[in-house]
Amino acid sequence: MTLDPNTSEWLNLFARWFHVFAGILWVGTTYYFTWLDARLSEAEAATTGAGEKPQVWMVHSGGFYVVEKQKQPGTQTLHWFRWEAGLTWLSGMVLLIVVYYLGGALVDPDVRDISVPAAIGFSIGLLVIGWVVYDLLMLSPLGRNEVAFAVVAYALLVGVAYLLTHTLSGRAAYIHMGALLGTLMVANVWMRILPAQRRMIAATSAGETPDARLGAQAKLRSKQNTFMVVPVVFTMISNHFPTATYGSRYDWIILSVLILVGWVAAKFIRRA
Repeated sequence: MTLDPNTSEWLNLFARWFHVFAGILWVGTTYYFTWLDARLSEAEAATTGAGEKPQVWMVHSGGFYVVEKQKQPGTQTLHWFRWEAGLTWLSGMVLLIVVYYLGGALVDPDVRDISVPAAIGFSIGLLVIGWVVYDLLMLSPLGRNEVAFAVVAYALLVGVAYLLTHTLSGRAAYIHMGALLGTLMVANVWMRILPAQRRMIAATSAGETPDARLGAQAKLRSKQNTFMVVPVVFTMISNHFPTATYGSRYDWIILSVLILVGWVAAKFIRRA
């Protein structure tokens, strides 16, 4: 099945605009709260023993704002940040379908002569299996050692980069690495971070002390999202630079290096 070119163009335009704008909102809130948490940790260290609550003062748009971090939820209205992630992923899947599943950009016979249905099955399987493997690793003892986990995760991603660039078209291979990382990010939000926070709220409502480990686990998943998002953005813009990226004979090596560069960049951004 193929789409009418005019219909495909309009769907592509609308979905891409929506995807980029939703992504800006998601990445913006993610890094804002990362920055805020770091500043509050600094304030907490500076006020230790002084009997003062750590606060961060900010100014924006003619207003002044003060923020405090609480260890457990109160009775006030909570403002959740979840649909930015959900809508970014959903619009990304629409683009994947329009441009690759229906748009003819998924398969390159010079790379591997497979049918489009087989390539679609490979694509969906990659996203599902990728999340299962990642989540199991995070729940295993390895997930408690950030350095060891990063080494193993990077080795697996290099393997995925090689597999993608030897199965799908070059452009599809790069965008599927971004789709995989984006899927891990949104699944972190909806399947791990939000449920952990809801359990903490439920414990507070029942008059119990929330399990601090839930907050720590949610924070770790959120931290990993800040590292994954930079390579995702790299893969999103890679189709504008085919000679340097997916069109190169070293496409899988370049993709692997871009992921590593993205992680290093994220480390500097987190410190800012």
